[in-house]
Amino acid sequence: MRKSDILDWVVIGAGPAGIAAVGSLLDNNIPKDHIGWLDPAFEVGDLGSKWQNVPSNTKIGLFLKFLHGRKAFEYQKKEHSFPIDHLSPNEHCLLKEIVAPLQWITNQLKAKVKIIRGEALAIDMQRGNWEIKTRTSLLQTRNIILATGSQPKQLLNTHPAVIPLEIALDPAKLKQAIQQSDIVGVFGSSHSAVLALANLVKIGPKQIHNFYRSPHLYALELENWILFDNTGLKGFAASWAREHLDGILPKNLKRCLISNPAFEEVLATCTKVIYAVGFEKRALPVIEPFPNVNYQETIGTIAPGIFGLGIAYPQAKFDPFGNKEYQVGLWKFLNHLNSVLPFWLKLART
Repeated sequence: MRKSDILDWVVIGAGPAGIAAVGSLLDNNIPKDHIGWLDPAFEVGDLGSKWQNVPSNTKIGLFLKFLHGRKAFEYQKKEHSFPIDHLSPNEHCLLKEIVAPLQWITNQLKAKVKIIRGEALAIDMQRGNWEIKTRTSLLQTRNIILATGSQPKQLLNTHPAVIPLEIALDPAKLKQAIQQSDIVGVFGSSHSAVLALANLVKIGPKQIHNFYRSPHLYALELENWILFDNTGLKGFAASWAREHLDGILPKNLKRCLISNPAFEEVLATCTKVIYAVGFEKRALPVIEPFPNVNYQETIGTIAPGIFGLGIAYPQAKFDPFGNKEYQVGLWKFLNHLNSVLPFWLKLART
């Protein structure tokens, strides 16, 4: 392979973290023909394909900061505005309002860097450079940013039929998956679990059981930071939980601690279940020299010349009270890059 065929950087994934990574590399004067971008679809990742009808837990103002957060995005040059441009920055919205402008930015970035459609299957070191294998190609690069995203966790219980979380969080799709005679169990007490419960209560199956381990946390805005910023309920989920879970339970909703002796008996009555128990990183492409990768959660390093970003590789940070949280959110991905990318560029293989 000719030296000119070897890229300096390949970003794997075209969700919000991948968009942030490509824009940040361009803003840091990495030549556009030295950057590769690998994704099967380039349609804003899972955010674009699964979560558009989900109420956000991020304020519109932070979405707008992301859209204007890199010169390479060229968001100010768009010919037509998007609905999100006219919404109150202190309010929340459905995620579809951020997907459309992110797709616009994706299209601008695609015109600037080398685009490869496909899925990374394996990563290996060959002749001093990283080789990325897809079903149809081999890419040579000196450095890689993994922005591969995460997927909902699944519990091992297989007794009732499982409704996927992406169905549970889309009211129209969930309505098609539920019958009035169903008894539905929802595992979890997080943002996703509350939204699933709210959707179910509106649809009205025979009975809903919420299985949980711990009480809800609510994000609290302080003078210049937010307590439980990444673990607490916000927006619609917070309002609904205060009224219906920590207030008066709807008639067809009951709550049951996992540690309750009656848990197994109650679960056995469920005809369908929803797991809203968090996310786990999508399976990594095999990194041949390092079968057990060690992600450094404060600075994002994985292996020499390989770095991680986004919901699969969030930054770990301690708040002023000493609580450790993982920073997840579009603006937080950009903010994380502001601090670590200069360091990554110094560590980069050349």
